[in-house]
Amino acid sequence: MAPAWAVGSVTLYGILDEGVNYTSNVGGHSQVALESGFPHGSRWGIKGTEPLGGGLQTVFQLENGFMVDNGRAAQGGLLFGRQAYVGIVSDRFGTVTAGRQYDLTVDFLSQTSAAGSWGGYMFGHPYDNDNMVYSFRVNNTLKYTSPLLGGVKFGGAYSFSNDANFARNRQFSFGTQYTQGGLLLAAAYLQANQPSATPNGAINNGGDQNLLGSRLEIFGAGATYSIGASTFGLVYSNTNVSAPKSSGYVGPIVSPAGAASSLKFQNFEVNAKYQFAPSYWLGAMYTFTRASLAAGSGRQDPVYHSFGFMADYAFSKRTDIYMQGVYQRVAGDRTGTVLDAAYVTGAANVSSNRNQLLLRAAIRHFF
Repeated sequence: MAPAWAVGSVTLYGILDEGVNYTSNVGGHSQVALESGFPHGSRWGIKGTEPLGGGLQTVFQLENGFMVDNGRAAQGGLLFGRQAYVGIVSDRFGTVTAGRQYDLTVDFLSQTSAAGSWGGYMFGHPYDNDNMVYSFRVNNTLKYTSPLLGGVKFGGAYSFSNDANFARNRQFSFGTQYTQGGLLLAAAYLQANQPSATPNGAINNGGDQNLLGSRLEIFGAGATYSIGASTFGLVYSNTNVSAPKSSGYVGPIVSPAGAASSLKFQNFEVNAKYQFAPSYWLGAMYTFTRASLAAGSGRQDPVYHSFGFMADYAFSKRTDIYMQGVYQRVAGDRTGTVLDAAYVTGAANVSSNRNQLLLRAAIRHFF
């Protein structure tokens, strides 16, 4: 008699997100452009499970990112640049996965921010310094996520450098959440050593970067509270880049005072969303960011004010239209670097002054 096997499942899924962007200042000129994937990056993927018995199952996910406007691959042209992993799930002990994945600041903390919950790309904190909008994924990663235990979930991830120098371009992160009724509390920590220093390490050296230096540290805590049709969020994050070199968004960070020893960001965000009807909602956020650039014998502290809104109308469960916008103003000290100019995450380039407005109107389809 042939053995009986439990039946698994495989799902093909995707998102198409395409719209028109207006940017008030791109190097001194306004710009109108057709662009893909802001609240949700356009993607297609395959995911599946297979029951193994005894409360165990295999899981896998392969996810490709692309641009609807020109068909170009995202994430530096990687075939499955968004995610590529396989693992085992235990009902009692949790989940272990291996491959290219999200770090624990993304899994646990980002959903308390507007960027990680409903707003997406342009709602990220300056230069996405804390990876709330997934500027990088992590390669060569072993990740553990616990089951939900009395409202508490936690996890950890380690990304191998795959280099003879064990610590060169590695990453590790930890996170935890607590949920009770409409309340969610979250905290996370990440450290990446020499990110992008090697081609085969934890963080890619092309298409997967936020801030580069000898070490990147991110930690933060946040909360959301839902009551009726309203959801409120509060998040604090702190980013420290040792010996900063460049931003994946705006290029080299060159100070007239000489090589910089550190670049720090503190982000304070409040956000809110109100569901007027099943098909219509509005969201808004404000973020205050204090940066600190230490170069030579001095230190400069620019500050960033970012205001954002989003309105969404759903025609069906799978198709919606939306409008969103973010205005950023830079104040405080001048550093003599690109950090002095406004830059809304997702804009084509930096502003020629300390102000920038990015507006978007788009259609989105899930399948």
